[in-house]
Amino acid sequence: MGYHETYSLNAWKWLGFVSAVWVQAISGNNYTFSNYSDAIKTLMNLTQLELNNLSVAKDIGKAFGLLAGLASDRLPTPVILLIGAIEGLIGYGVQWLVVSQKIQPLPYWQMCIFLCMGGNSTTWMNTAVLVTCIRNFRRNRGPVSGILKGYVGLSTAIFTDICSALFSDNPAKFLIMLSVIPFAVCLTAVFFLRETPQSVSVAAEKEEARYFAIFNIVAVVVAFYLLAYDFIDSTNQVFSLVFVIILLVLLASPLAVPVYSFCKSWRLARFEPDVERREPLLEQEANAAAEATERNEVINDEMPVAVEEEVVEEKSRPVIGEDHTIFEAMRTWDFWLLFVSFLCGVGTGLAVMNNMAQIGLALGHADVSIFVSLISIWGFFGRITSGSVSEYFLKKAGTPRPLWNAASQILMAVGFLLMALAMPGCLYIGSIIVGACYGVRLAVSVPIASELFGLKYYGLLYNVLILNLPIGSFLFSGLLAGYLYDAEATPTPGGGNTCVGSHCYRLVFIIMALASILGFGFDVLLTIRSKNIYTKIFTRRKSKKRSTTTESNGQ
Repeated sequence: MGYHETYSLNAWKWLGFVSAVWVQAISGNNYTFSNYSDAIKTLMNLTQLELNNLSVAKDIGKAFGLLAGLASDRLPTPVILLIGAIEGLIGYGVQWLVVSQKIQPLPYWQMCIFLCMGGNSTTWMNTAVLVTCIRNFRRNRGPVSGILKGYVGLSTAIFTDICSALFSDNPAKFLIMLSVIPFAVCLTAVFFLRETPQSVSVAAEKEEARYFAIFNIVAVVVAFYLLAYDFIDSTNQVFSLVFVIILLVLLASPLAVPVYSFCKSWRLARFEPDVERREPLLEQEANAAAEATERNEVINDEMPVAVEEEVVEEKSRPVIGEDHTIFEAMRTWDFWLLFVSFLCGVGTGLAVMNNMAQIGLALGHADVSIFVSLISIWGFFGRITSGSVSEYFLKKAGTPRPLWNAASQILMAVGFLLMALAMPGCLYIGSIIVGACYGVRLAVSVPIASELFGLKYYGLLYNVLILNLPIGSFLFSGLLAGYLYDAEATPTPGGGNTCVGSHCYRLVFIIMALASILGFGFDVLLTIRSKNIYTKIFTRRKSKKRSTTTESNGQ
């Protein structure tokens, strides 16, 4: 393959990654329930337990993500994206009809179905994006996961701030945004997001690192821009319109990477014949040998990284580091340590997000939009930082990724205890801590699963892992927070209830802090068990760099 074809494929790969970023920037709509939950509660005269069970129905939609996981190995990426786009249009569209009072409130069970559809739509989008991009950038799984999951975290703030700027936090208009914008973005992404052949050169790997640095910088700028808007109290319509326009320009700016890559491809196409004629025969042979070596190393990255004495010629089951089917993975202790620790992290985080409207009211904050945005933005910082930092320390020192999950889990416990104490400003600090730690958990667990259990069945494995979202939502939000809140609440006319005071959620926060400490213990154990695997990955990458340096000096 010539230089032109190589760079042309790279350009299309980066264009696909930009479209993946856009899809992730609109696929965090599951975390926006607090922005319109009060409207649903008022229209349908619900108790807090009934409202929390609606949010559980939304999260149960992720359980049907198993279908997306199964489809990821059988259907092309554009089809998976279209399924998610259409399902989201219907699920959130019907909720908009109810909240805008275009139709009468639906029976409770029907609302559960449409919230479930809205929740399930994002699993198709996330599966299409994550599976395709992890396979396209196998040597940079940490940065890929961090950037994509980071934009999922930002999406809540993007939707919230745009709605606040243009529609004064109108819940009906917020829901029409949730139904129409993801549909339009996915229709765009179907033309660009697809798997591309792997590049095996060291130069291509270094180029990827430079481009990912650009994506990180743009994402951080977007996050600080959104954060600044949250703290500027302005109702000026011109100012709000300018804010939205600049935000859209920032979101479009990553297009510079594939445009540059296309220009590079076009420029090389003009000189490629001369370059190929002048290239000495011995240099061609050396390059071919180097590429063959690197290609074998790419393959070896997907091969077992377990301790050598555990590998035998014929074995009944794969060892950790090899490709596992979901049933083979479920027969290992490592899978269940990852699964349960993930449950402790995301389940408690979701409970805060789903109940933020009522938590804010209980602690004396009538408007909780700033706390929703803080969780979203700091969730982004947690995702994007943990992805890049965990990759850096893995390459430099072989540090096991589960260690970062353990650190986030113990910090999350501190955040819950702060909110339980109900000190002044505790909700601001707690929102930041919970958002950041929740983001770390989501971003780091994605590459961990692929490194422990392989990429061959990754689509299904990922969707089994995120079953923790509906399970955690049901346990911590539906049962724990719902029952304990209703036990403290005062009935209101019409059938609902309300609770004001620090006592409303104190016991909830204490129990979730204990669950976080339990998750910390599981993460530490997984770190110890996976140390040999990450040492093997580190050693292989280090030996590859050494051999590449030796070859370069020899030439």
